[in-house]
Amino acid sequence: MTLLSSQLLVFSALHRRAPPTLFPWTNPTTTHTAPSLCSPVQLGQPRLPRFVAAAVAEDLLYNAGATVGVLGGGYALVRAFDELTRRNILNQDSNSPKARYFAAFVPLVNCLRLLVNGFSLTSDEGLIKSVTREGDPLELLRGPLYYVMILMLCALVFWRESPVGVVSLAMMCGGDGIADIIGRRYGHTKIPYNEKKSWAGSISMFGFGFLVSIGMLYYYSVLGHVQLDWESTVPRVAFISFVATMVESLPITKVVDDNISVPLVTMALAFFTFHY
Repeated sequence: MTLLSSQLLVFSALHRRAPPTLFPWTNPTTTHTAPSLCSPVQLGQPRLPRFVAAAVAEDLLYNAGATVGVLGGGYALVRAFDELTRRNILNQDSNSPKARYFAAFVPLVNCLRLLVNGFSLTSDEGLIKSVTREGDPLELLRGPLYYVMILMLCALVFWRESPVGVVSLAMMCGGDGIADIIGRRYGHTKIPYNEKKSWAGSISMFGFGFLVSIGMLYYYSVLGHVQLDWESTVPRVAFISFVATMVESLPITKVVDDNISVPLVTMALAFFTFHY
């Protein structure tokens, strides 16, 4: 008998199960052994190996740490601005027209970073792995670049006085962003006219896009930046969210990227809906 065949016999013996009985202690052929960490079967129930349990625990610990880090960073940033306002370094009631340019500076820096790495003038492996899907630097010059350009456009043109930019960013970031996550995980049932899109992704885009839009508009209205009639605003946002979801589901990704089609269509609809 060869070494390979002996290993196969041992493997099959370990995984062979006896037929179930009502009272296992009455079966003389049943052998009971003390459970161990390496045993794949314990009292008739499957058990995860130790390395699988360790991997799951490590993954949960990593995600919990990332969540705590993001929340801590966000809280620290808010506290820093509160302290600057308390010391009168920042004026809370400031409404300078130059503020939009400072806000657009952040996506501008990211835009330059994407261009430099996209044309391979430099190589940031962390950026490429986290932003691209296939690890190709040229991907940085498509979806991610369009994304930051839309951010700059909304900041410079609409700023915070118009609901157009708010709804556009909400549908692109909250709606389309969540749709990609939900679609990858639960998108088993595809849309008939586009096999790359799923019902789960489209439904989540409509729902989250609508909720994020309403939430941001309410936040801006509380701060006094926009004045809205909520009885007409809610159905308008629902209509815009539905059309944006339909556009995102169309099989035109190779022609027009979602990061362009969704916000531009949303801008056009929001402009005519809120201003006419």
